[in-house]
Amino acid sequence: MTNDVCRYLERVKQSSGASDALIAEAEDQLALKLPVEYLEFLKVTNGGEGFVGENEYAIFWGVEELASLNRSYEVQDYAPGFLIFGSNGGGEAYGFDTRTEGWPVVRITFVGMDWSEARPMGESFNAFLKRLYGAG
Repeated sequence: MTNDVCRYLERVKQSSGASDALIAEAEDQLALKLPVEYLEFLKVTNGGEGFVGENEYAIFWGVEELASLNRSYEVQDYAPGFLIFGSNGGGEAYGFDTRTEGWPVVRITFVGMDWSEARPMGESFNAFLKRLYGAG
């Protein structure tokens, strides 16, 4: 991860990084290859919770939770192509739009989950973190 990304996460209580084996298992369960920036994040912190910057709260799910939690929220029924990796702790999910090249990050409410409610949060995972931090 870049120094900037590490700075963005200073106030996030972080879990230990995910192993390559754990990441590979999650990718198999999801039948997807996760974006490089997100993989770098997972290898440093496999989930975490706290403020990104001064005002934006985020909960990042561990890679081993992605498949089961996305199934539990019935994401593919309500917003096919959305892959949730966390939330703001206030009823909104953060995730990748896997339908779009580069997998930009979007925010969608958990209740009433629908693509028409999606709000762009960054063209990449690092751009998303930068936006939460307030630096972009």
